[in-house]
Amino acid sequence: MLRQIAVLAEFGEVTTVGYGSKPEGASHHLEIESSLPSLPQTLAGVALLTLRLYRRVEFLAPAVRRALELAQGDWDLVVANEARALPLARRLAGPHIPVWGDMHEWAPEERVHVLSWKLLIKPFMTWVCARHLPHAAAVSVVNDSIAALYRAEFGVQTVTVRNARRLVDLEPSPMQPDSIRLVHSGAAVPGRNLEGMMQAVGMLGSGYSLDLYLVPARDGGRYKSQLEDLARGFGNVRLLPPVAPDDLPAVLNAYDVGIFSLPPQTRNHALMLPNKFFDFVQARLCIVFSPSPETSRLIEQFELGAIAEDFSPEALAAAIGSLGREDIAKYKQKAHQSARALSSETDEEVERSLLRDLLPSAAQIS
Repeated sequence: MLRQIAVLAEFGEVTTVGYGSKPEGASHHLEIESSLPSLPQTLAGVALLTLRLYRRVEFLAPAVRRALELAQGDWDLVVANEARALPLARRLAGPHIPVWGDMHEWAPEERVHVLSWKLLIKPFMTWVCARHLPHAAAVSVVNDSIAALYRAEFGVQTVTVRNARRLVDLEPSPMQPDSIRLVHSGAAVPGRNLEGMMQAVGMLGSGYSLDLYLVPARDGGRYKSQLEDLARGFGNVRLLPPVAPDDLPAVLNAYDVGIFSLPPQTRNHALMLPNKFFDFVQARLCIVFSPSPETSRLIEQFELGAIAEDFSPEALAAAIGSLGREDIAKYKQKAHQSARALSSETDEEVERSLLRDLLPSAAQIS
């Protein structure tokens, strides 16, 4: 989102509306109280979702109502960040102002591993996409596999804007003589298979170490504490404090291999191309991931590392263990050679091209 705001700011003043403080790059920010949910979670809202009376639900969520109060104005473009913001964006835009629907991933299955979400919210998100996406002036997604889903299900054309980060000026770090240093960064959220990655490195033994830089979930740190207890059972796994996004490549650069394994509980999981993949590339790391069409294609195309046979800890351990020290050093160098091609430069130009079409007068000024 921060990279998108930076590109938007090249074309005019950017007003953001959402939770938290004003993001970097925005000219103005309209803050929504964090206590206000973005979905209709009251008894009345659940009843309407159950009855599939979606027109009465669109603007029922407290955060949406608050955004409507705050964000009335004379806009030239409205960007909806994810599907749940589409109705709000179209209401704020009116009939003549373009809406850019930035869907990221496959919206109908964002959290279908949660039963209540699957039963109540998935049908609502499907309805929202079917109702609003055909009216959007532009739609963007994170990869071509997700694009194919939107085209098949809703008949909309999309552009692909990956979750890549900007090119970082780093060199691959030298290998250490006594250990292969593995790393993972992300959120301490249940369902991310963090336990499985820890188990895999535990199987590899003392010649390997794993550091995890994890952002706590909104649970008061309870789940992260459970992971810390689990890590203490291994002699080669540590949990470390989270790192600011801008600092992450430099911190990760001290390691040798970035790892990630996620069983596909949803289609988004199956078709993942997460930002951590690009973080690892900019950090000049060898990469070992579980199998997925998008990440596997890039790992093979750019010769970045290894792909596990399946999603088990045993398969991840085998993939890591199959790499000799010379292999890892070679893949770190390949990441260095691929860093520009896999940076956000390409994606930012896709966004600029889109904005030139949506805002022709602003494009002339910029």
